[in-house]
Amino acid sequence: MTGTLYLAATPIGNLGDISPRFSETLSAVDFIAAEDTRVTLRLLNHLNIKKPLVSYYEHNRAASGEKILERLLAGESCALVTDAGMPAISDPGEDMVALCAKNGVPVTVIPGPCAAVCALALSGLPTGRFTFEGFLSTAPKARREHLSQLENEKRTMIFYEAPHKLQKTLKDMLDAFGDRKITLCRELTKMHEEVVRTTLSQAVERYGSEAPRGEFVLIIQGAEEKSEPACDIEDAVKVVNRYRDGGLSLKDAAKRASEETGFSKKALYDAALKQGE
Repeated sequence: MTGTLYLAATPIGNLGDISPRFSETLSAVDFIAAEDTRVTLRLLNHLNIKKPLVSYYEHNRAASGEKILERLLAGESCALVTDAGMPAISDPGEDMVALCAKNGVPVTVIPGPCAAVCALALSGLPTGRFTFEGFLSTAPKARREHLSQLENEKRTMIFYEAPHKLQKTLKDMLDAFGDRKITLCRELTKMHEEVVRTTLSQAVERYGSEAPRGEFVLIIQGAEEKSEPACDIEDAVKVVNRYRDGGLSLKDAAKRASEETGFSKKALYDAALKQGE
């Protein structure tokens, strides 16, 4: 008989969020797979639990995942934990779940904190439909392409970001989306929890003079429903060219023409570029 993999959500800052079921599960399993065994050991010491720990994280997911699977198939049970939050959400745990599903190993969840959902609930933005985008790439081209694909996304968008990349990310988002509403959340569930509801332009200004601290969750307003364009694409490109004649770059001209004509910025940029070939 195979063992069971338990996806056990850990606190994202406040140890008071540990549930009785979480403690009972970690006490009962044969071993624990942890993102960082040092972090998890501190948590186990807090709970007065002693269990064997194995490492499972981004850079060893393939090799470690196979070893964990072998033990599960042999009948052992395992709790998979991250340093904070729900395993398998923007986390290599998704590979472990897929591996278990492929090999007929039962997987169950111990519900608990998730920074993305907590921030969404606090944001004041629409929560009925949303898309979780995780961390943006550090590669400039890939980052721009990712944001460009979301330009017309109407659902509320959720991103994670590190403090040292926040300013650059906010500038790129302002360029890609225009000046939309954004809620920035940090230190969730902790003593210094902070929720900032503002706009992208104001956020760029704020964090240009104020050094960001802590990991951020960014909740961004989706695109507004656009009415049908008031003209055809050829006339819209003429608007782009008019703005370019006035001294604007192609990118800025396309952005201004998009607001005026209803066509997407990318469509106008590509059409104007093709016309100039």
